Amino acid sequence: MNRNPVMSESSWEELVTAALLGTDRRTTPVGTAGKDAPTALLDTAAVQTVRRRAGLRPASAAALPEPATEDRRPALPSAARRRLAVLLADRPDAGSGGRRGTAPDLMELLPQWLAAANEHGYAAPPDLLPALLDAARGRTDLRPQTLAFAGPRAIWLARLNPDWRFALRSTPGGGTAVPALGDPVEVERLWQEGLFAERVTLLVAMRAQDPSAARDLLGTTWSTERAEDRLMFLDSLRTGLSDADEPFLERALADRSRNVRATAAELLSALPGSALASRMAARAASCVSFDHTQTQPTVVVEAPHECDAGMERDGVVPKPPAGRGERSWWLGQLAEAAPLAIWSERLGGRKPEEIVALPVADDWQGELHGAWCRAAVRQRDAAWSRALLGAPASPGAAGPGAVSLAERAKLLAALPAGERAEWVAGFISAHGLSEAFQLLGVCATPWAEPLGHAVVDALNIARDAGSYPWSFSGVMGLAERCLDPATAARLDGLTAIPDEPEDASPGAVGYWSEAFQRLVGTLRLRATMRAELTAP
Repeated sequence: MNRNPVMSESSWEELVTAALLGTDRRTTPVGTAGKDAPTALLDTAAVQTVRRRAGLRPASAAALPEPATEDRRPALPSAARRRLAVLLADRPDAGSGGRRGTAPDLMELLPQWLAAANEHGYAAPPDLLPALLDAARGRTDLRPQTLAFAGPRAIWLARLNPDWRFALRSTPGGGTAVPALGDPVEVERLWQEGLFAERVTLLVAMRAQDPSAARDLLGTTWSTERAEDRLMFLDSLRTGLSDADEPFLERALADRSRNVRATAAELLSALPGSALASRMAARAASCVSFDHTQTQPTVVVEAPHECDAGMERDGVVPKPPAGRGERSWWLGQLAEAAPLAIWSERLGGRKPEEIVALPVADDWQGELHGAWCRAAVRQRDAAWSRALLGAPASPGAAGPGAVSLAERAKLLAALPAGERAEWVAGFISAHGLSEAFQLLGVCATPWAEPLGHAVVDALNIARDAGSYPWSFSGVMGLAERCLDPATAARLDGLTAIPDEPEDASPGAVGYWSEAFQRLVGTLRLRATMRAELTAP
């Protein structure tokens, strides 16, 4: 073997070049020619590689990170800890075309498990934190409950692993230590010198504790902020929004950015006593009146003929989207920003349900009722939401005012949970499940008994009718997560495989049986999970 001394860096480069080009095209630095040159080259390369590696000087050891903040919450019961490990180990099969079989979908039960663990105030097992953060990385819906359960150790880990950086963005104070809000010097320093994400975190934290102080702090630099930053800062004022914010929001109506102006106008329209709400009320009321010459009082609409500078300043967007007329576009924006209380005064002291029932001339009903729907959602007005929803058994997919099922779902959110469930149960009893998926999504869980019974009965009717079973897979998935686990005993009779009707879809009976078995198994597993989280 070649015993040459350690080569210089230039000799090493020549050795590499000779190896790449071949010894017949390049003179080797080892001084051997002919048929022995390749062997000598490789021997020398092997020796020099070992020498180069052995000659590396070790770098200074990095300082160990500070230990994570201690989590003083109680540890999980052992059975619950094992259950969490099983839930985290389950991964959906990306190659499957649809769900079959009777096994519960464990990953879909993880959000409920986390919510229940947080209700009990347990701390996450340290060894399961990496798997838990990996799961939350891929599913944004898991993040709030995951980070609450993981506690301070999640932030500590996220600072060490960029894959989990979402924890720093999602947790107030995660990316930086928010100073004591009672220390004005530190608050001012972070506000003036901090990164954008740090300043947002500070503003959100202050807004939750002292809305006025947060607003005043924002006002100190408002005129020098970038437009996109002003928009994000302004959005933080939704927390604790009150009449005290009106002067600041009024000034924001003159902002250079259209998006900032629109957001300020939206926030002001959510304050019924604001000057903007009063201006919008006057404009909207001037467009709507009564025609008493008809056989019954009729609402008459005279939409705006122009969008003047005052309307633009108050957030009305002058240019309509494709397919919309200008006047109807302007009318809708005025009516949705006006306080709903003005319509009773404008239309003869009538109640919301009486106003909604009035005929509207010249095909303006859809536009006017649609604007009232948006106003009811924005103002969270239960009386108007109830009136616009109408009776659940009313014909058609939409109520007297709702323009779509999506709009109806938003209106339902303004009703108390019990009334919401009762209304959706009535809708399902009248119309079945084909249009109920969006409505079920806004109902509180676990579903109240009338709603749970309505869903199960409708699924049973669909099975007996020979319907395509996969058409109801979304509702079945919701039922697995939202039905009261106590319903499982009532469903046992639906797990059997009946005779297949002649007009049924091929294989439908077997699928329905599998689906009901999976539903029953999932409900019982949810009951077991709850019991495991209760400390002995």
